[in-house]
Amino acid sequence: MNPYKILIVDDVPKNIQILANILSKEGYEIAYANHGDQALEIIQNQNFDLILLDVMMPGKDGFEVCKILKADQKTKDIPIIFLTAKAEMENIIQGFKAGGQDYITKPFSSSELLARAKTHIQLHEQQRALQELNLTLEEKVAERTLELEKAYEQLGKLEKTKTEFLSIISHELRTPLNGINGLTTLLKQTHLNSQQEEYLKYLGEVSSRLARFSDIALLITSLKVNKYEPSLLPTAVNYLVEMSVESYTEDHKEEATKIRIEPTQKEVVIEADADLIRKSLELLLENAVKYGGAKNEITIKSHKDDHHVTISCIDQGPGFNETSLNQTYELFATGDLMHREGAGLSLAAIKLIMDFHHGDISIENLSTGGAKVSLKFPL
Repeated sequence: MNPYKILIVDDVPKNIQILANILSKEGYEIAYANHGDQALEIIQNQNFDLILLDVMMPGKDGFEVCKILKADQKTKDIPIIFLTAKAEMENIIQGFKAGGQDYITKPFSSSELLARAKTHIQLHEQQRALQELNLTLEEKVAERTLELEKAYEQLGKLEKTKTEFLSIISHELRTPLNGINGLTTLLKQTHLNSQQEEYLKYLGEVSSRLARFSDIALLITSLKVNKYEPSLLPTAVNYLVEMSVESYTEDHKEEATKIRIEPTQKEVVIEADADLIRKSLELLLENAVKYGGAKNEITIKSHKDDHHVTISCIDQGPGFNETSLNQTYELFATGDLMHREGAGLSLAAIKLIMDFHHGDISIENLSTGGAKVSLKFPL
């Protein structure tokens, strides 16, 4: 049996009886009203899947009743078929403007009535199912969005915890390192045998590596949490390169590394934070020495085109392996030469510095041997 409910609204009892007989045989549940106000009252207390609405009735006619139903949020989606003896186009258009879905002219055949009733009830049922599906999807989207927001919040907390931990570790390393460096300096001024001098040399190398790690970690922490405010000013490229090489050479006097600076145009200028760029170049030099050894030759050169200024550091070392090329700027990546002793951490710091300058960093292995790391600045 059909569970759908239909309301018949007609001021002629005989018409109601005929309609009810046809529809009830198909299993529809039938309710009826003799005029518009009665229909409106019934509809407020019951739910219907279809309304068969006579147009010509005393009091409120069918068009007026339809407009009232379509204006009500509770009843606006119930399909309405007008029953009318007037088949003029003007009346048909008026019915559609009032919000009706269809019309049947009197006298009507039972097959036409049943076909139209079935069609509009199915459409109404599909529309209702679609609305329920949309509501379910909206709820699922809302749930998923809430889950993602919570996950993002948790990720933010973890990132903050990691950054704070790195900052604390860096600061905590600094205090004992200062003490070690001070004691090392004092010990060098005392009389030592050859074995003690060797131990002292190793101690100095270890403390230097720890100090370097601490400095880079503090720089990354500052850049990651946006505590560093870069001062971007016009700066000559040749000045940046020369100052970086001079600073590196001063700090590594014991090395036999030859650093060659290719001549560049004096007027090449970039908008940059000079301190950050000098630090980047010094880190590139340290990595180049680490890869190629202290006796290899390193070349620093710069190039200007219509859109960019590029500063490149070229060494004669073994180059980057495939894993290195794929994990160039990942913090704390492990497992290859590039990430030993903080080399990967250095490139990650440089990447953050270049991000501040809206620039880019690239690495490549040269066909002639060695590797090239380039810093590209927009003009």
